[in-house]
Amino acid sequence: MKIVKVEAIPFSIPYRKPLKFASGEVRTADHVLVRVHTDDGPTGVAEAPPRPYTYGETQESIVAVIDKIFAPQITGLSALEREAVHERLDRTVGNPTAKAALDMALWDILGQAAGMPVSGLLGGYTKRMRVSHMVGFAPAERMVAEAERVRDTHGITTFKVKVGRRPYTDDVEACRALRDALGPQAELYIDGNRGWTASEAARALREMADLGLTFAEELCPADDVLGRRWLVAQSPIPFIADESATRAAEVTRELLGGSATAISIKTARTGFTASQRVLHQCEGLGVEVLMGNQIDGQIGTLCSVAFGAAHRSSAQRAGELSNFLDMSDDLLTEPLSITDGTLRLREGAGLGIDIDPDKLARYRQDI
Repeated sequence: MKIVKVEAIPFSIPYRKPLKFASGEVRTADHVLVRVHTDDGPTGVAEAPPRPYTYGETQESIVAVIDKIFAPQITGLSALEREAVHERLDRTVGNPTAKAALDMALWDILGQAAGMPVSGLLGGYTKRMRVSHMVGFAPAERMVAEAERVRDTHGITTFKVKVGRRPYTDDVEACRALRDALGPQAELYIDGNRGWTASEAARALREMADLGLTFAEELCPADDVLGRRWLVAQSPIPFIADESATRAAEVTRELLGGSATAISIKTARTGFTASQRVLHQCEGLGVEVLMGNQIDGQIGTLCSVAFGAAHRSSAQRAGELSNFLDMSDDLLTEPLSITDGTLRLREGAGLGIDIDPDKLARYRQDI
């Protein structure tokens, strides 16, 4: 299974409505389809979603680094030589989503060659995951309407609420409105995308103390080292590290430094190989994990559920697997479907990604 060709295909699909949050907003899925071809048949497929406001990558930079640096370095290696592949990729700093997509494409090849689903190769714990939906910035009544629509249509009862606005009172109002509308049975947690100071976050959490929030995520910038430690030390709810913990060394720093008590795993930035290392690290430390969302399309969501469903600890919590619902279209031949608040794995070998050639021709940006 020698690697003979690597493709990085930029494509663009509009969202029906923008997702707004403290560090930016997304109106169009300007992603990159990554395909790794081998000499004896299997082709691995994954998706790289650039997030310049978080990791510095753009659609153009992902295509360039794969075409000009990564593809020449890994062509000729076997798809089985994953450690050798990562050694070569890691000679270049940064570029996490480009590296992650290549890693997941290699796992897709291995699954196809073995005649097994990738989730089975990774651990095979379950066939489905409960789904959490992210609710972006909007007036409180619109956020409630979105949550109710998603609940009534797809059976989702876990919601991640984007906060971090100034004044924070808008976010407190929205969270209170969501709790009132959805009732005590709904699970709510908040994500600040680094939008508040530690003192703002502490005051907001005090004002929401009666709402039964499950988690708080990245309320302050990672560089606010002492402020984050002070905030986490006084919080009655677990704090999730996300953008501040993008690789194993950062996970160690955040957990042992007291800046977080839980970890968000995103296959879009750590692939399957590094995500598994982070997962096992958290298991060894007795720290909860949940599957995060990089505002993935359906391809990326398939990767997330494959990993999340593979492991007992990552399957315990609802995974953030629904934001593709806001995209106007996608590249899969058979679209994903969320039913009764859960998303099932695809049957068959590999990741089960089947690209519609007509849709790819319509949305790709390089021809």
